[in-house]
Amino acid sequence: MTDTVQTPDASASRAMEQKKILNRLKRAQGQLAAVIAAVEGGGSCTEVVTQLAAVSSALDRAGFSIVSSAMRQCISGDDGENTLTVDELEKLFLTLA
Repeated sequence: MTDTVQTPDASASRAMEQKKILNRLKRAQGQLAAVIAAVEGGGSCTEVVTQLAAVSSALDRAGFSIVSSAMRQCISGDDGENTLTVDELEKLFLTLA
């Protein structure tokens, strides 16, 4: 295990990326609540499917952002204890496909 020192720019960049991911997940959470409300309220099939597509897209984008972030950390050597092999990263990426 090697200790890595994050520069202020790297820390700020990581915090900004985490904020973007959290925003995507919260958006998906809101869209999922809309799906649930539509199903409970007898919403139209079109409304439910449209909201489900939005939830799926938001979750996919969040997942890809998370895997992309992990890949950048591994490539830059700024991964601390969370070292992933190329095979592990590929497996994570493919679980989203």
